[in-house]
Amino acid sequence: MTFRALVLLSMCLLVAACSSGPNGNSGRYSMTHDAAPMRQPTAIELQDAVITDEPKSAAANRPYEVNGKHYVPVFDETGFTEQGIASWYGRKFHGYQTSNGETYDMFAMTAAHKTLPLPSFVRVTNLDNGKSVIVRVNDRGPFHQDRIIDLSYSAAYKLGYHLKGTARVKLEALTLAGSKPRTKYIQVAAGSKLANIQALAMQLEQDFNVPTHIKTQNDGIFRLRLGPIADEHQAKSLLEQLKSRQFAQAFLLYDDQAL
Repeated sequence: MTFRALVLLSMCLLVAACSSGPNGNSGRYSMTHDAAPMRQPTAIELQDAVITDEPKSAAANRPYEVNGKHYVPVFDETGFTEQGIASWYGRKFHGYQTSNGETYDMFAMTAAHKTLPLPSFVRVTNLDNGKSVIVRVNDRGPFHQDRIIDLSYSAAYKLGYHLKGTARVKLEALTLAGSKPRTKYIQVAAGSKLANIQALAMQLEQDFNVPTHIKTQNDGIFRLRLGPIADEHQAKSLLEQLKSRQFAQAFLLYDDQAL
């Protein structure tokens, strides 16, 4: 199975395997090899995930690096499709943290994907038998070249490949009908001196003709964001301009994210 429980550090582009498991061991698992659970999923555990319109994780949707390879998460999953090989993960990772800080449950309808937003929802169809399942993506992986998604044991069981280990699948991202597009921001910089952040905000407004917004939280850090930006293409173009200057750490945010 894949390497799991990646914690996305807040102001860098690295992913570190440093979460703690239920036995308190930091950065390691109690099992050496993955295995199936000791029982079959119940009928309730085999029900599809319920699609919701929930906030995306700010930290877990930033670019990251694993084993020397750079990954850039998809900003908007609308219309996303993909075909390839699916695997599953079970007892070894059960009870450990997922990439967005939740606890992995091998009996829940969840999945790991390298670039889909966390969380998001996908319909996974087994191309060999036509069976489908809807899962909630809340983790990163699988970090194998030939695999596109890692499903929970229950999801793999429902698709009928829990005994084989892998299957050919098709992924289709799902969103609620009528969901309004989220307004986009670009976080440019963060610092503890408000005057410096305000001066930078004025300069960026003049340079790019885009409004700025300074986010304040209880940690004493002021976060400078450009926006709101309604058009995704404009947001991505502006992000690339900022990165080509001195703002290599700039990244996209939805309006409901609070990093």
